[in-house]
Amino acid sequence: MERSPRVVRIDELIPADSPRLSGIDRAHVQRLATVYASLPPVLVHRPTMRVVDGMHRISAALLKGLETVEVTFFDGAEDQVFLRSVAANITNGLPLSVADRKTAAARILASHPTLSDRAVAAHVGLDAKTVAGVRTCSAAGSPLLNVRTGADGRIHPLDRTAERLHAAALLTQDPALSLRSVVEQTGLSLGTAHDVRRRLLRGEDPVPQSRQSAGAMLEAGPAKRPRPAGAPVVPGIRPGRTATSAVAGRPPVSPRSRAPMEALRKLSHDPSLRHSDQGRELMRWLHNRFLVDEAWRRRADVVPAHCVDSMAELAQHCSDAWRRFAEEMVRRRHTSAADVAEVRATQPTRR
Repeated sequence: MERSPRVVRIDELIPADSPRLSGIDRAHVQRLATVYASLPPVLVHRPTMRVVDGMHRISAALLKGLETVEVTFFDGAEDQVFLRSVAANITNGLPLSVADRKTAAARILASHPTLSDRAVAAHVGLDAKTVAGVRTCSAAGSPLLNVRTGADGRIHPLDRTAERLHAAALLTQDPALSLRSVVEQTGLSLGTAHDVRRRLLRGEDPVPQSRQSAGAMLEAGPAKRPRPAGAPVVPGIRPGRTATSAVAGRPPVSPRSRAPMEALRKLSHDPSLRHSDQGRELMRWLHNRFLVDEAWRRRADVVPAHCVDSMAELAQHCSDAWRRFAEEMVRRRHTSAADVAEVRATQPTRR
């Protein structure tokens, strides 16, 4: 925008596409005419010579018999003219009514449907909830979009279902995976990744019910929701199914699996295991053999009928081996406890 004012003939200007439903307020024009010398320059879009802000000032100049006005130029794109006009009208001059602002919000949403509610609210001087209501009322028949452009100018996906499912799959496969690694692989924020982990530990679906409903509205068909490249399928959700359709089925992690997953996570973060080669090797071995309800149920459906007996025998063998391993751990726990008690009993009492 050109800062230094220039004098322009009034008949060279195109009237503003004003957000005011009632048009020019004659009483306000008369008030401006009495203080005309102190008024700021009119804002004009240079490429089109359309007035962006200042129609009341131009009317005051005409009332005083003037043929020229001082203007400063705005060089933005043509689709930004109305946005700038609304923003200018809510910061100075005659205030816009609530009806003016809501109508302006509806126009902005029609011309800039990807703008977020907060971004539109900043332009029209309404709160974001009011803008959201205007969007709902004016969006009938309009295509539903999955992105929003925030007030910061950055593009934010509206539906993060696919990314949440990807994160759930990663954390199910490796409960000790750091959240920062999940963020790097899925594009989620750290807070959202943390929310997915908390939901898994509670046995809940990684996608909140409200998000699932939004995802269902945004989706026109079962094959139109893309999964991130290389994203593994989440347990309990087949490729092509939506998060909403999966709600009726089993959750990604059952309540029975929460305690083992939490135990595995704590072991993976134990310094005595993490900071030794043998400890890290043990945890890799354990991760490769860790099995939750969702995993074996998913694989049980794949076993053909003629392999059921062999698979059952193999599973029983593994179960027996794990049972002996568990008995050994319990024996060591009792042995350690007995050793500690014996040491305490032999220590002299300090007086």
